[in-house]
Amino acid sequence: MRSTATSEAATPVAKKRGFRTDVQGLRAIAVGLVLLYHAGVPFVGGGYIGVDVFFVISGFLISSHLLEAIERNGRVDFGEFYARRIRRILPASLTVALMTALAAVILYPPLGLERVLKDGLATILYVPNVWFAIQNTDYLADHSPSPFQHYWSLGVEEQFYLFWPLILMGLTLMLRNRRRVVVAIAVLGIISLILGVALTSINQPAAFFLLPTRAWELIIGGLVGALLLRGGQRLPRAVEIAGGWMGLALVLGCAVFYDDSTVFPGTAAILPTVGTAAVIYFGSSAVKGGPSTFLSIRPMQFVGLISYSLYLVHWPLLIVTQAAIGEQNPLRLSVRVLLGIVLAVPLAWLLFRFVESPFRSPRVLTERRPRLTLFGTLTVTLVLALAFVWTTSWAQGRDTVVSGPAIAAPAAPENPPRGTEVVPSNMTPTLGEVANDLPPMYSDGCHHDVLQEEVQSCRYGDLGADAATIALFGDSHSAQWFPALDAYAAQTGGTAIDTYTKSSCPAVDTTVLDKDVPYSSCDRWRAAVLDHLVQQAPDTVVISSYSGYALPSADGDARERAWSEGVSRTVKRLVDAGSQVLVIADTPRFVAPPPTCVSANPSALDRCAGDRSTALDPKLAAAERLAVEAAGGRYADLSDYICDSRSCPVVVGNLLVYRDVNHLTPEFVEYLAPLLAPDLSDLLGVSAIRKVDWCPCVLPSWPWVRSGFLLLSSSLRPVTM
Repeated sequence: MRSTATSEAATPVAKKRGFRTDVQGLRAIAVGLVLLYHAGVPFVGGGYIGVDVFFVISGFLISSHLLEAIERNGRVDFGEFYARRIRRILPASLTVALMTALAAVILYPPLGLERVLKDGLATILYVPNVWFAIQNTDYLADHSPSPFQHYWSLGVEEQFYLFWPLILMGLTLMLRNRRRVVVAIAVLGIISLILGVALTSINQPAAFFLLPTRAWELIIGGLVGALLLRGGQRLPRAVEIAGGWMGLALVLGCAVFYDDSTVFPGTAAILPTVGTAAVIYFGSSAVKGGPSTFLSIRPMQFVGLISYSLYLVHWPLLIVTQAAIGEQNPLRLSVRVLLGIVLAVPLAWLLFRFVESPFRSPRVLTERRPRLTLFGTLTVTLVLALAFVWTTSWAQGRDTVVSGPAIAAPAAPENPPRGTEVVPSNMTPTLGEVANDLPPMYSDGCHHDVLQEEVQSCRYGDLGADAATIALFGDSHSAQWFPALDAYAAQTGGTAIDTYTKSSCPAVDTTVLDKDVPYSSCDRWRAAVLDHLVQQAPDTVVISSYSGYALPSADGDARERAWSEGVSRTVKRLVDAGSQVLVIADTPRFVAPPPTCVSANPSALDRCAGDRSTALDPKLAAAERLAVEAAGGRYADLSDYICDSRSCPVVVGNLLVYRDVNHLTPEFVEYLAPLLAPDLSDLLGVSAIRKVDWCPCVLPSWPWVRSGFLLLSSSLRPVTM
């Protein structure tokens, strides 16, 4: 026997007042685009706009209901409204959240579990979007996406449902005129749109995840609802048909032509939302020949019916499975389609049939006052939140793994490095410490975030007026080399280190993209620091940069050329000002965070090693070297001490090499310090050491030479020349 909801979904528009089969079909389009995008199906690179389609639909349905209630009764029954929203949304949402948490406890690597449970707690508290914005999450390009990440859109809708009835009722009481209320709604939408466009270029995660910058999409749906409340204006049949198909073409066109590099939301979100609004508006009379005919077919109605449950279940299936087999082993396209689409559909139907549908209108709740639903929801939320807090606390103790005996790293860095196969009992840093294992500039407030632009005044080492000066300049990949410079300064004495670093902002003189948006704050900060360094002319400037930045309108050889030219401009300007410049080649990039892999494979660390051919970019490094040396600087490439000919080990001796997908731990950087000592001493003018590109660590058969060099370098005081 079919469910009542299924029967209703199949009922023609004419027989069920207020039900729009085309809107149900639009839900199918929306969820289908999201599923195809998340499964990685080619030619649907912009499938994430399915969420924007959902926003417009939700705004249309909720606003239509509220405005109709206001016109009919002169008020909104807030208790009944909130109770109905709760029964519609939360049972399925909380069920999937709980099942996802249980699956994570069983299948997730120990080190990744705590973060996942914190994401789950934010979801249970109905603020996942705010949480992901605070975490600076890149929805379109996150290395380790959370299985709760898709709840961000639900958070936006829940927060909209909380405030929108109050806003509509307030506008009605103040303006007392339906036309004025519609104008006021439009003004609110315009304000939200302007805020979203402006914030996208400043803080893309905030613009992407937060209600104030996304509300305009729901408000567009609300405006359509307001216009159609009294039947709208009857248009010629040809106009309705053309308008509907053009709207659907806009939606599908954005799904095909947008991709992860599209600046979003910004102005790019306008097209799919306007397209959705057009389909809803022009399809109100369900004229034959319009998209309503296609959207109302039975398969579309079925997918639309279970679309909410389908949206909830598909993402955890993909992400939890990926975490279980290791993020370093990406799922094949066929597996992603099988999990995220084929398997997700029957699971979604079960969730709809046995959870979502029964809780929409159970007698035990609908025949009593709304306060029962509200009080019950508060109780369930509190219980689940406490359970997540307790489980998160429990997970904190599972990130330390010991599998082997204590060992020591080789006395000096080796070429090639020898990876450790089993987690030693004295591994440094521990897995519990690695997330917060940062150079001191971070805790000292000397490493800028993406918004700070003032030139830092942070000095370490010898603070005397006659000290030789090293300026460390660039992004976090420059900042990661501080422990090596600090160790050098401590050994030699008489050396000061000035730090000028900013997140995701290389010293290379070229505009980079941050979250697909030109990083203008970086350009301003870099220019200010360069002016400062030209005036101060430190003895040596040390630079290193993340090599994976996207550049505006530059791919392949054009990107390599633009990067090299930017390197050349920076180095030449510093050299012309009288400074020596040392550029350190970039370090390896991993597909997944090595510490997480280590926690899951403590006795088989070879599974976590990175593939050198993909972890390093030798072509870009070669171009960078040519640019640096042509501009008068010096280039140091330590790749052969970090990776062997095929792979990049994640533990060397007792040292954990990486703190995340592309940063070395401070302990390992300090271990590499002797490799930089000859270059630094030469550039700073230590007369006893002049040989360029020479390091005692390349002479493993002559340990007495290495020991003699270290003794000599530690006893000499650099003197500027």
